[in-house]
Amino acid sequence: MIDTPSLLATGLDSPTAWPSTPPSSAAVTERVIVVDDDEAIRVAFGRFLRTKGYRVSLCESGPEALALLERERFQLMLCDVRLSEMTGLDVVPRALRLDPDLAILMLTGVDDAATATDALALGAFDYLVKPLDFARLLRALERATRRRQLEIDRRHVDRHVREEIALRTAELEHERRAVHELAVGVVESLINAMEAKDVYLRGHSRRVAEQAAAVAEALQLEPDVVENVRLAGRLQDVGKIGTREDVLNKPGPLTDEEVAHVRDHVRMGMEILAPLKHIPVVLQYVHDHHEQWNGSGYPRALSGEQITIGGRILAACDAFDALTSRRAYREAMSPSETIEYLEHCTGQQLDPFVFAALKKVVLRRNTLTFIDDVHA
Repeated sequence: MIDTPSLLATGLDSPTAWPSTPPSSAAVTERVIVVDDDEAIRVAFGRFLRTKGYRVSLCESGPEALALLERERFQLMLCDVRLSEMTGLDVVPRALRLDPDLAILMLTGVDDAATATDALALGAFDYLVKPLDFARLLRALERATRRRQLEIDRRHVDRHVREEIALRTAELEHERRAVHELAVGVVESLINAMEAKDVYLRGHSRRVAEQAAAVAEALQLEPDVVENVRLAGRLQDVGKIGTREDVLNKPGPLTDEEVAHVRDHVRMGMEILAPLKHIPVVLQYVHDHHEQWNGSGYPRALSGEQITIGGRILAACDAFDALTSRRAYREAMSPSETIEYLEHCTGQQLDPFVFAALKKVVLRRNTLTFIDDVHA
């Protein structure tokens, strides 16, 4: 608030002292709300601004101004810092919540840098000290009008750009998914063809994939990790398409050359999967699925947590499915027998934490199977 005599002493309350320059065409249609608890100043500002083509509404308090902003739309606000019911600094953020496009100019009778800084930080466009030269006020209003329009245009452009980016990102994601599904589909076709001609391998990859995902969930891994583990389980043995059937199904012990030939399926699998560069984590899991906790695995003899979590999970689930499935050289073990057998491998071939999760998954499934049998 400012003393009325100070305003009158400038002579600016007299129409003859007001600038004769007409307002810019942009200002003519602007609506201004003047908030000041000094009636003489409100009236003087209102009268002056109307002569310049502005449409003016006058309010003597912050609550009155906020109530008006809820009902009507304004482009500009002149708000005194010192109001009787709430300060101008209290009005600014509330007014901007009602209308983010509102350009607010603060008026004060005290040239206080701290208050000016606070006002601008809250979102005010300008900070004007009274008694005020109306020509300066007019220039400030026109600057605020231009800046307001620039801000609106910038937000519009930003919104448009964000929408375009979101649309293009969605399109690219759709294309990526299509390529991913096609590539994975081709690899799965190879796996299905390989498993179709080998009764002992049939369904192995799918069972490993589902059990590995269940173990990953039991370990409370992130959903994207669970899905990567699932996919890696499906793809892990694609390299066996190059493994000779007579070696895969040999009833007796393998020679050193045959062991090397079987182990080469990891290298061959990585070559087949190499085009899937967009899923490097999955490929790493596949690469690690025959590594062992104590470093005795292959192809890189990694140990402990050098092995990816996906590789450790697949190693355990691959071993479980192999032991519970019939082979040419042995009969299948029961799930409970397999868990007991693998328990002796924990800390050697298998990660103890992964095995504990696998055991939990197997016991839960056996319990559910028992319940289903009882109710059948």
